[in-house]
Amino acid sequence: MSTRIVALFNLKPGVTTDQYEQWARTVDMPTVRALRSIAGFEVLRTTGTLGSDAAPPYQYIEIIDVADMGQFGADVATQAMQEIAAAFQGMVDVTFILTERV
Repeated sequence: MSTRIVALFNLKPGVTTDQYEQWARTVDMPTVRALRSIAGFEVLRTTGTLGSDAAPPYQYIEIIDVADMGQFGADVATQAMQEIAAAFQGMVDVTFILTERV
């Protein structure tokens, strides 16, 4: 059974959308998508709040479909992934939510 991780986040002060999105396109997305444990990975920029003029509470959402959580643990423990995680944490304030189908 696969697990979907939803990451909700905002950029830290001083980090521009161009900086983050360039890094996401060239480093984060290709690296994460290449992990053996990953069935799918999307990064979404929020554009509004339905039915309201209010700004969304989060600037970005990541959806990570993990095919094998045991393998995912091994994948994220590698030096390369630790460096990517550190870079990500340096740019964003994030909450990771584990989900399962109802």
